[in-house]
Amino acid sequence: MNFSLYIAKRYLFSKSSSNAINIMTIIAASGTIIASAALFIVLSGFAGLKEFSLRFSSFVDPDLKAIPVQGKSFSLSEQQLEALNNLDAVASFSKIIEERAIVQFDEKQQIITLKGVDANYKKVTSIDSMVIYGQWLEEGTTQVVSGGGISNALSFGVLDLTKSLTISVPKPGKGQITSVKGAFNTVKVFNIGVFNINETLNYEYIYADLETVRQLLNYKDAQVSALEFKLKSNTDESEVAQALQTVLGSSVQVKNRTQLNDALYKMLNTENVAVYLIFTLVIIIALFNVIGALIMMILDKKESLHTLFNLGATTNEIRRIFFLQGSLMTVFSGIIGLVLGFIIVFLQKQFSLVMIIPSEPYPVVIQAINFLIVLVTITTFGLLASKLASQRITKDLVKTN
Repeated sequence: MNFSLYIAKRYLFSKSSSNAINIMTIIAASGTIIASAALFIVLSGFAGLKEFSLRFSSFVDPDLKAIPVQGKSFSLSEQQLEALNNLDAVASFSKIIEERAIVQFDEKQQIITLKGVDANYKKVTSIDSMVIYGQWLEEGTTQVVSGGGISNALSFGVLDLTKSLTISVPKPGKGQITSVKGAFNTVKVFNIGVFNINETLNYEYIYADLETVRQLLNYKDAQVSALEFKLKSNTDESEVAQALQTVLGSSVQVKNRTQLNDALYKMLNTENVAVYLIFTLVIIIALFNVIGALIMMILDKKESLHTLFNLGATTNEIRRIFFLQGSLMTVFSGIIGLVLGFIIVFLQKQFSLVMIIPSEPYPVVIQAINFLIVLVTITTFGLLASKLASQRITKDLVKTN
């Protein structure tokens, strides 16, 4: 067995003659255990929050979406429609017309995003499953489905055919507005459903029939704001996106779900990195205790080190003893903390120990990458801390008794 490793293990698992050093060693190991467990729990919690946040967007975001590179709309020819219908990898696609509008009800009004959809939209997304009151709109009608936030803000309900909503959009053109009444295209619609996805979308969207929005905006039959696609399972998303790009041309760009939620992904990833750095700082602070414990151990073992030196051990070999001791302490403590963190996360996942709201447990996700991140972080900083502490050993220190 390696001489330095053998002595390091003896020092690690044996008690010191000084109770103060024993207590300091226990504190150093405990701090590392707690820090590594906390890092794993926080990383698992943020992974859960990320999945939780993106779960709601999956109800309204398609697999792929084609939008104009410039402007608000583009034209779709019959040849392009036929080519899209012939793509085997596309399960279904929906035409979309979308525009900012003003909705008014009983002297209250709000700026919203009006989204016109066709009958295929329910095949592309699962929006109809998020309707909590009423039902989804029927094709060819002036029905709309509103977000719960808009419904609450304007105080309207569902299936009240005696009261209509007024939706207005500015007329295209140039020059001064001479009459407010003549400056807007308006349509009266009836709300037959309320959906609940998340706070942002609930206060943002009203869904209407495609033809209703087309007439409101004076769009041509071939004119759309976007195309949304549902892909068949086991298809290569990038290949399908390239095929769609070829069919639609350079005036249109095709985005996947990640690109559509680019800001959300960036925010979640930035928060994840920030929290990781904060807890890494906690680990660094905890490892100062390891440095202190090793230095105290070096001073306590000064007589033994002198004996080892006289028996032929070099200064580097003695340094290696305490380097290995500190490294073993941090790695073992990190593994114990990782196991403890895993148990806590597993219990939360199985038994919902912590709740966000009474009906929703705090989301956590157990990922292999988080195990690796914690181990690499603890090991890296543990080696650095052990290296710093072992450098306290000099030839003069081990020569003198």
